[in-house]
Amino acid sequence: MKNIWTIAKRELDNYFNSPLAYVVAFSVLLPIGIYFSLILWVAAQQAMMGGPAPDSSPMTWLFVFLMIFLSPALTMRLLSDEARMGTLELLLTAPVRDFELVAGKWLGALVFVLGLAALTLVYPLALNNFISPGIDWMVILSSYIGVILVTAALLALGTGISAIFSNQFAAFFVTLGLFFFLWFMVGLPANYLTTGGDVLNYLSISTHFSQAMNTGTINLGDIVYYLSLTALGLFAGTTAVEIRRWR
Repeated sequence: MKNIWTIAKRELDNYFNSPLAYVVAFSVLLPIGIYFSLILWVAAQQAMMGGPAPDSSPMTWLFVFLMIFLSPALTMRLLSDEARMGTLELLLTAPVRDFELVAGKWLGALVFVLGLAALTLVYPLALNNFISPGIDWMVILSSYIGVILVTAALLALGTGISAIFSNQFAAFFVTLGLFFFLWFMVGLPANYLTTGGDVLNYLSISTHFSQAMNTGTINLGDIVYYLSLTALGLFAGTTAVEIRRWR
């Protein structure tokens, strides 16, 4: 565990030593801030006519949606750039297990994203002051558990793909294509199929988050789904590193 945390801290430092961390933070926090302002403005207009009180689920949904496109940028260079520059071979000679290397890279990216997610907690806190008797904090808890699970799965898959490629741009586009498929495409035929639609919906990242966790419902199946994707990504990354070691 010590090796994993050491690699994670190194990776976290690398993010802030490059413009990437600031570009990603800007790309996440600015749209969510604008969206929150619009929600408050619309809620204020509807309040005059007895409209419903606003909630923070649109902000958590937007955070996850943005991570579909930004996670590949965070993970594309984690291991592919190490392989391209030849530093991966040096890491493999160190007393670090292959899994520890992959998990450390993934954990560094995850800590960075969770830091951004923590900053967005200011929005439900602000809403709580505007709404009487207050917002439902159990829904907030469910939504942020969903955010953690989704981002963990996305970053693990991205890390696994990064370990397969030596070109970071190839890793970026393959990761983006996979995420686009899992979010938009895999569940699309479910509405037109008489059988098998439930299986396709289960494979969709969007279904588990948007229709369950972001509405305040936590099911065991949703947790197992995201943990399985996380394990799959870390396993793929570890296997790819092992192959490089023995190549």
